[in-house]
Amino acid sequence: MKVSIGYKIESGPWGGGNRFVSDLKKVLELKGHNVVFDLVDSDIDIILIINPRYRRNPNVTFGAGKILNYLIFRNPEVVVVHRINECDERKNTTGVNFKLRVINYLADHTLFVASWLVKLNVWRSESPHSVLLNGADQELFFPAEGLGWDKKKPLRLVTHHWGGNILKGFDVYERIDKLLDDFKWSAKIDFTYIGNLPKGYKFKNVNHIKPLNGKELANCIRENDVYLTASINEPSGNHHIEGACCGLPLLYRNSGGLPEYCEGFGIEFDGVSDIKEKLNIMMSSYDGLRKKMSKYPNTTNNRTPEFVKLFELLYSKKKQISVKRKLWRNPFILIINKFL
Repeated sequence: MKVSIGYKIESGPWGGGNRFVSDLKKVLELKGHNVVFDLVDSDIDIILIINPRYRRNPNVTFGAGKILNYLIFRNPEVVVVHRINECDERKNTTGVNFKLRVINYLADHTLFVASWLVKLNVWRSESPHSVLLNGADQELFFPAEGLGWDKKKPLRLVTHHWGGNILKGFDVYERIDKLLDDFKWSAKIDFTYIGNLPKGYKFKNVNHIKPLNGKELANCIRENDVYLTASINEPSGNHHIEGACCGLPLLYRNSGGLPEYCEGFGIEFDGVSDIKEKLNIMMSSYDGLRKKMSKYPNTTNNRTPEFVKLFELLYSKKKQISVKRKLWRNPFILIINKFL
């Protein structure tokens, strides 16, 4: 089976999508499949759409127009899978949901990374779909030896984000920064932020570390006790998964895909209004939660084979899928796709 992924892998610190593609490529090749990142070959079996913003994202290697041409003129039996890990709600943008809906017209199967995305107006709801959760690489993200927080030192919180958008949780991170002005709180907690900040933003008391990647990132996460994510409308995210796989109990916001990934392995909070209360609950619940982290299921060993299994199933049915395809029913959508 030959799979074409419309995304160029970057080395060094980058976003969660980059790590997903890298992990998927590794597992596909271990299973004996071929992986390419363009539409040059005429014998591609699966096309995976990662991002609809072809003209705005240098990592996206082909867009809807090229996929459409490939389907019509080169290989009508190829199966198109659309992975949705984005939405306007995530960063308060406009136009992303529309582009997702338009490019989804080309998809034979839609792949969601969290259940809450299925409810958004980002796809053709009558088409086949699956929800497959993301996982982190256990070769990099694994627990440190020992039992974690010894209660003699402040509880060390950590988070990391590649994107410096304000909706990544900066209302809560700023609240903690202000809490640390108070000696009572600075004696109880410490907070480290790894990654990019919004333009012009600066912490007063929070430790800020520039973006890290690979072993350096994992080692830095493991130096802490609790993983905090306050991201709003996060489609799924990789950051909290990596924190959990490093053995850190999760302090997570009740928003987007976070509860689906974090429930049972941490403490949930709503936002600025209850973060103090939930920090105290985390401190009192820490030992029990820490012991549970070894059972956290969202690893590449558990999750990435599910993607490969789906691709193999679709590959086995590609002739039937191509016969049932109704690509020509909306010429207007086809014209728009030519320009995406």
